[in-house]
Amino acid sequence: MAVGLAAVALLLPMTGAQADPKPTVAQAKAKLKKLNEQADRVVDQYNAANEKWKKAKKQYAEINASYAEKAERVDVLRTTLVTVASSAYQTGDVISMGLFYSADPDSMLSGLAALDQLSQGRAKRLEEYQGAIADLKRQRDQKKSVFDEAAKVKSDLLKEKKKADKLVKEQTELLRRLGAFNAGNPNSAGVAYSGPASGNALAALQFAYRQIGKPYRYGGTGPSGWDCSGLVQAAWSAGGVSLPRTSYEQWAWGASRRVSLSELQAGDLLWHAGYGHVGIYAGDGKVVHAPQTGDVVKVVTLAEYHAIGAVRP
Repeated sequence: MAVGLAAVALLLPMTGAQADPKPTVAQAKAKLKKLNEQADRVVDQYNAANEKWKKAKKQYAEINASYAEKAERVDVLRTTLVTVASSAYQTGDVISMGLFYSADPDSMLSGLAALDQLSQGRAKRLEEYQGAIADLKRQRDQKKSVFDEAAKVKSDLLKEKKKADKLVKEQTELLRRLGAFNAGNPNSAGVAYSGPASGNALAALQFAYRQIGKPYRYGGTGPSGWDCSGLVQAAWSAGGVSLPRTSYEQWAWGASRRVSLSELQAGDLLWHAGYGHVGIYAGDGKVVHAPQTGDVVKVVTLAEYHAIGAVRP
């Protein structure tokens, strides 16, 4: 009996301390896919905030430059006015004597009027510029407020992105250990597109196909790596259409251009994963897209893509 208990005692620690079984490639990919669906939303929000911040910064810089230019002109006008006033003060007795002792009353009155008009004219111009500069300063302060708020949003979302990056890094390391991580080739020449597209859609798909094999990267706008909306935006820019930066913005942009999934044409934009991911329909039941971390720009079947909405640029 004692021997039996001893044997059980020896077995128990080994069973209790046994490590969890190593996840399979399928399990690791499934976990990474779920994580990327969550991260897609965070990164999409980060990209939107970044675009908002860049626009606000540009607007602020423009208004600030205009403000500085106006301020310089006001300073010049103010200096001129002070100089005129000082000169009039210093030579006033001479001018006054010359005017008041003039034999010609009309000349005296005309001279006084000219001095008065000169002063009034400059004062009026100064007043106009001061009003303009005050209005411009209000505009500048307003733009700076927009810039500060956008910067705060960007800072907050950057924190969320860092959290997502940390989790994705862990999964990436796991995929590497399992031999399932595809680093891609930043210099990939892609492949030639030979589908049914024509016109602008053809140009967009030719561009997208030339990116095949390049790695997926959060916030990637090329040329060495892409995220989903970055690839779509660049591809359709090659096709002559300007799209917003993020997948959610692109979906909103296409509100009046949506088409049924049963009526797809090559070049149409396709969404899945709650509109946090976008790709391009290539025709013949294929979709080209930048999928997720650990993968590359590639072509998949429409069935694999699980589309939930479409827009025709």
